[in-house]
Amino acid sequence: MGDLLINLLASVIAGTAVWLAGFLLRRRRLARERAFFGLTEGASCLLVASRHASSPSENSVHRRDVAALVELATIARECGARADRVGEAEPAGEIGRLTEFCVGGPGVANPRSAVHLRTILRGVTFADYDPAAARLAFTVGGTEYARSPDTTYVLLARFWGPTRGRPVFLLGGLTAGANLAAARYLASRHRALDRQYGADRPFALVLRIVEPAAYGTDFTELAADVTDVAFAPAPQPAG
Repeated sequence: MGDLLINLLASVIAGTAVWLAGFLLRRRRLARERAFFGLTEGASCLLVASRHASSPSENSVHRRDVAALVELATIARECGARADRVGEAEPAGEIGRLTEFCVGGPGVANPRSAVHLRTILRGVTFADYDPAAARLAFTVGGTEYARSPDTTYVLLARFWGPTRGRPVFLLGGLTAGANLAAARYLASRHRALDRQYGADRPFALVLRIVEPAAYGTDFTELAADVTDVAFAPAPQPAG
């Protein structure tokens, strides 16, 4: 009888230790995830999405951009935060007040992206869309990343404003499908990104989506880490 009680007690202690270890591991992972995204329990974050370029409605969003927003809202929910979508005509507010996920390249579809590129990501240039040539491309540090029949690209970046605060995540793709690929990459690889950049270092990555017509977002790979050239300093006034 005594041996049975000892065995039962040992089993309870071992089970409790395993549960406690798992609980602490989950707590630590959640804390790191919150720090990486700049989110806290009960906080809000902003989702800024491109307007559907071919739609006359100001509130229309491409279905793949909607899917990207769902991925990002899921990240926020996992962190215990709330995601609020901001439309094109609504002011997103000052940078750093809330964590911001900005989806889509610059231009009339997403003026917020254009501002971020103009003021912070000065080493990145998106080419004006040429309908006749149907050509989409952006350039970082002298290297051009252009859409082709079997490949498209997206810039995934994290940065802060001049007063620091909360981070901005920019997902600037050549297509709405590329934006979705970046959102899924961020959702699945944020732990690896955290190990590389921590919670307080900016990064800028070019992701390549291979054969999107056949594979969707399943074949997304890192094309280049352009952190060292994407955040070009502001030009100094002539003295």
